[in-house]
Amino acid sequence: MGEPLWTIGSILTWTKQYFADKGVASPRLDAEVLLSHVLGKDRMYLYVNFDQPLEAGELAVFREAVKKRAMRVPVAYITGRREFFGLPFAVTPAVLIPRPDTEVLVETALRRLQEADSPLVLDIGTGSGAIIVSLLRKLPTARGMATDISAEALAVAADNAANLGVADRLELCRGDLLTPVAGLAFDAIVSNPPYISARDMAALEPELGYEPRGALAGGADGLDFYRRLAGGAAAHLKPGGFLAVEVGAGQARQVAALATEATGLAAAEIVKDYAGVERVVVLERRH
Repeated sequence: MGEPLWTIGSILTWTKQYFADKGVASPRLDAEVLLSHVLGKDRMYLYVNFDQPLEAGELAVFREAVKKRAMRVPVAYITGRREFFGLPFAVTPAVLIPRPDTEVLVETALRRLQEADSPLVLDIGTGSGAIIVSLLRKLPTARGMATDISAEALAVAADNAANLGVADRLELCRGDLLTPVAGLAFDAIVSNPPYISARDMAALEPELGYEPRGALAGGADGLDFYRRLAGGAAAHLKPGGFLAVEVGAGQARQVAALATEATGLAAAEIVKDYAGVERVVVLERRH
């Protein structure tokens, strides 16, 4: 007996069940995304070509992708891309995978910058560059700077900036938080810093084990990076400038409270995500 003929429909049905047995959270979706990637087609193509048989080469590549996903490697690391804010971003294991929640941070910054004339924006811990590149795409007169401690992450961000047409307006700097921008002031500082507490880091789902730990671990209570940002941001903001940060569930009030007379910042607003979770905190320069 030879190997059974696998069609798009039959391989998706089998893979969905296999992923479900392995504890994958979205087995059907992941099967479709991986097969679409292997075939170089969109997911709609799969639906209208259910009976199409797979070639041996396609089947071999798909099986390797399925094997990785069953080991809980995130889909974005297998395909090498992730859509964010309607844009295609390259991702590697050197960077955090952009999440839909972070789009709320981009939307908040855009709303506050839409009337600004040629604003200068700083993205701290840029990773893939998803935040700053999305902002520069929507703000054609804006210029940006982005910092990251990882040279590998900055290489990914540089590729994304070039591929999405904003490289001429973005300067990438390697270093820790605000250190690379000493003496500079910005209209806005944005960041999605590490915010997972030490206790929660010990109980992460398997997929997060593949993402860079430095982009996730926020110290004992998850607030280490917010304290450092709040402590130094005012000196790097122009009058009327703001710091906007993404926060984890239940952290917004604590982060807003970091704005005191000592930091030169004032809590301006807390923005909820589409699930109703307080997701973005905005702190404004006081004077």
